Amino acid sequence: MLKINAINRGRQPMPTYATSQSAGMDLRANLEEPVVLHPMERRLIPTGLHIALPEGYEAQVRPRSGLALKHGLTVLNAPGTIDADYRGEIGVVLINLSQEDFTINDGERIAQLVVARYEQVEFSLVETLDETERGEGGYGHTGVK
Repeated sequence: MLKINAINRGRQPMPTYATSQSAGMDLRANLEEPVVLHPMERRLIPTGLHIALPEGYEAQVRPRSGLALKHGLTVLNAPGTIDADYRGEIGVVLINLSQEDFTINDGERIAQLVVARYEQVEFSLVETLDETERGEGGYGHTGVK
């Protein structure tokens, strides 16, 4: 298992996996007082968590499905990327897409954090690309069934 150095400046426990096969760990709000998100309002919610990812890794901040389905709350820039060289506090940009106010309380699980490998690439400028079955078929080209 990959070990990642972390500092927790919040009052919440460190993120953990809910089950042995979970891909994401829950991030919790670290708030002095509750935050009310009005319909279509977005806010940066602090977590108190700082991490040091190894080179070649990123952390993705993703919405929690229950908050999205039940309350219309989601991560605005999903997935938000935390780069390996970032050492600041992890914040979660939440938006309320519902018709009702939503109150975020201290310690509430607000997002998931998924750590993944990545590779940096270098583009080679060419005149043509190789042929594929799909070709230039765009959005929705393959249908819905």
